[in-house]
Amino acid sequence: MKLINKYKIIIYLGLTVVTGLLSCSQQPKKEEQPESTEKVRSKTETGITLTKNQLNAVGIRFGTIEQKNLKSVVKASGQLEVPPQNRAEVTLLMGGVVNQVFVLEGQHVNKGQKLASIENNQLIQLQQDYMSAEAGLAYATKEYERQKELNAANAGVGKVFQQSESAYRSEQAKVAALARQLQQVGINPANATKGRFITQIPVFAPISGIIGKIDIQTGSYAEPARSLMNIVDNSKVHCDLVVYEKDLFKVKPGQLVNFILTNQNNREITGKIYGVNQSFENDSKAIIAHAVIEQSAKNNLIQGMYVSALINIGKQDVAAVPTDAVVKSGGKEYIYYLKKTQGETFAFDQAEVVSGAADLGYTEVKLVTSLPKDIKIVTKGAYYILSSQNATGDED
Repeated sequence: MKLINKYKIIIYLGLTVVTGLLSCSQQPKKEEQPESTEKVRSKTETGITLTKNQLNAVGIRFGTIEQKNLKSVVKASGQLEVPPQNRAEVTLLMGGVVNQVFVLEGQHVNKGQKLASIENNQLIQLQQDYMSAEAGLAYATKEYERQKELNAANAGVGKVFQQSESAYRSEQAKVAALARQLQQVGINPANATKGRFITQIPVFAPISGIIGKIDIQTGSYAEPARSLMNIVDNSKVHCDLVVYEKDLFKVKPGQLVNFILTNQNNREITGKIYGVNQSFENDSKAIIAHAVIEQSAKNNLIQGMYVSALINIGKQDVAAVPTDAVVKSGGKEYIYYLKKTQGETFAFDQAEVVSGAADLGYTEVKLVTSLPKDIKIVTKGAYYILSSQNATGDED
């Protein structure tokens, strides 16, 4: 029994030692404690600190957020379009085989210029019908005149006179209809009267402009009402701007517009709103505002170009700061304000803003988080504070 008790004591002591070792191993080591947390929190709270000498050296100036009467704008985007009357699809009323094409893509043409010729043997029958109709009209005219004279002298029969008059009117209508058909395919009816029949349909430019894509070639068959080529006159190009519902009642005809051509190194041109649609586009809560562009012919503008625009909707009182007070970093905009002073040491912090209209050296700002009303902000030298903050962040 004593031996058994002795073994029990030994086992109990062994378990006690193992438990103690496990407890020690689970305790966090002192050097693993996040002792840098307080340092990081302190830097975040105090922002950036500068001395008075530094402020004087870089010329940092202070001011307040003011109420300014600035030119207000509505931001919009869109693309350049051409009015329907300044673009054309060249088609045929009668089909045929392409005999010759006289123009190239990108070439400027004038209205009435010959673009192509189409071979169609059906033209012979049409011209022959017109010639026969002319002969029939000549006979009907003489008969009508003869019966008219007899009827006036009471020597004729009234029924015969009426028949001759009806035949005369019918032949007149027939000749006029055939003449119109010949004119529609570009043939002078006078030539058909003289027996000078042609088998080629000339294709003429309906408007002046630049030839776009040509869909025909020599020897191909040109179908009726199918586009042979298109012509665009970019001299009357205008801009269709997308305006959303929140700005709908701010945009009106007559307002000035500044356009920014995103594909031409952000070149700026000016224009004016001349019309605003009164219905939403498809299912979107947006309307189209139409703007005419000043001197569009001299700006080498092309239909389909995308643009950004600022529509001037007048002036209004807004919270504003000098333009130099707003800095950009990480895709956001900030202003810096004086958080506290201690002796000759100045502590600054940043406040995120959303900028708006810019005019007279001031920029409209909307604070993401509110600040005290009369707090001092940095109006000059904000970029120096930003660079100092970035440098401190890199060192950290």
